[in-house]
Amino acid sequence: MRRVYLDNSATTRVDGEVVAAMLPYLTDNFGNASSTHFWGQQARQAIEDARRRVAGCLNANPGEIVFVSGGTESDNLAIKGVAEAYAEKGRHLITTRFEHSAVVNSCADLESRGWQVTYLPVYSEGIVRIEDLRAALTDNTVLVSVMHANNEIGTIQPIGEISRVIRERREAGQNHLFLHTDAVQTVGKIPVDVQDLGVDLLSCSSHKFNGPKGCGVLYVRRGVRLHKQLHGGHHERDLRSGTENVAQIVGLARALELATADLPARMEHCRRLRDRLESTLLAEVPYIRVNGDPSRRVPGVTNINFDFVEGEGLQISLDLKGIAVSTGSACSSGATEPSHVLVALGLDAETGRGTIRFSFGRDNDEEDVDQVVRVLPELVGKLRQLSPRAREIFAREIAESAVGRHV
Repeated sequence: MRRVYLDNSATTRVDGEVVAAMLPYLTDNFGNASSTHFWGQQARQAIEDARRRVAGCLNANPGEIVFVSGGTESDNLAIKGVAEAYAEKGRHLITTRFEHSAVVNSCADLESRGWQVTYLPVYSEGIVRIEDLRAALTDNTVLVSVMHANNEIGTIQPIGEISRVIRERREAGQNHLFLHTDAVQTVGKIPVDVQDLGVDLLSCSSHKFNGPKGCGVLYVRRGVRLHKQLHGGHHERDLRSGTENVAQIVGLARALELATADLPARMEHCRRLRDRLESTLLAEVPYIRVNGDPSRRVPGVTNINFDFVEGEGLQISLDLKGIAVSTGSACSSGATEPSHVLVALGLDAETGRGTIRFSFGRDNDEEDVDQVVRVLPELVGKLRQLSPRAREIFAREIAESAVGRHV
C-alpha cells in the first residue's frame, strides 16, 4: 500500500541533513555544556553557535533566544513567566478563544490563581479583530497572547497590527504591557521576523519544520522580565533550568536554516498542493466547505467540513486506505466533542464533528493529492449512507429533480 502523510501540522519528518548534524552530539561529542573541561566546552560552543543561527533566522539577538523542550513549555514560560513577573503591575491578560491548548490551559491556571483573562472572539473567518482588542485592553493588562496562525484551520492573525496597538499603549505610559505570539505553525512555513512582527515573546517548536521533537525556542525581547517556571541550575540565562539537550538544539538550528533557505519554494509547493486538493473536492463532493478565511492562511493547511459525516470515522477510513490526516490538533486527539477552535468559529456540535484537517509539507507531491481524490468521495458517500439526515436530504433532492424534469 502506498502511504500518504498529510498531517504535517502535527509533526514532520526529520530532515536527513538535520540527523547528520545531530549525530556527533549523540556519540563522540557527548559533553555536558555546563562542564568546564574540553568535552563540556565543545558542547557549549555547539549550543551558542546554534543560538546565533536561530537568532539570525528570526532576526533576533542571540541573547534573546532561550532553548526549551518545545512549544508547550515555550508558551507556559512566556505566559506564566510574564504574568508572575509583572503581577504587581496588573493581573489582566488577553488571548483568543481558539489558541493552542498550551496557551488556553496556561491562562486557565492563572485564572485559578486570581488573574483575569479576556478571550477575544475570532468570528466565522477565524481572525481576531483589532477593535475587540482595543476594547479589551485596560491599565491592568500585562500580556496579550495571540497565535500567529491557528493550528487547526491555518488562519494568520494580524500580529503586526496588534503590536502597533500595544506600542500605542506603551507610548501613553503603559510600559508593563507585552505581546506574545505562539508561532509554532508559522516558523519555517512562512516568513517570521520578530522585528517586523513587533512581538516581545515568540514561541516555536523544532518538529514542525523537519527538526527533532522535544526541542523549541522562546524568543524574549531584551528588557522583558520572566518568572522562571523550572527551578534548578542556572541554565539558559537562569530562565530554564535543566541540562541542555545539545543534539536536539543543534538539530533545531540546522532544520530552521534549511527551512528558511528555501522558504518561498516550500510555500509555493504547499500552496499549490492544497489548492489542487480543495478545488477538486469542492467540485466533486457536495455539502462540504472550507473553514476559516481562505485568503489569510498558511500555505499548507486546509480544514474541510463534511456535512452528515463523523470526522473521526472519515479519518479512520482514510487511514485504512493509507492516508494520514487528522480531525484537528494532535494534542486534543481522542476528544468526542468538536474542538474549541471550531466552536470559536460558530460551528454547532454536529457540524464541528465532521471536519478533517489536511496539512502539506515539502515531502508531499501531486500523486498524494490524486490518491486522496480517488478514494475520499467514495468514503464520504458510504459514511453518509449511515446518516438518516443525509438520506432524507438526498432523497428529497432526487424527488425534486425528477419533478423538474417532468415539468
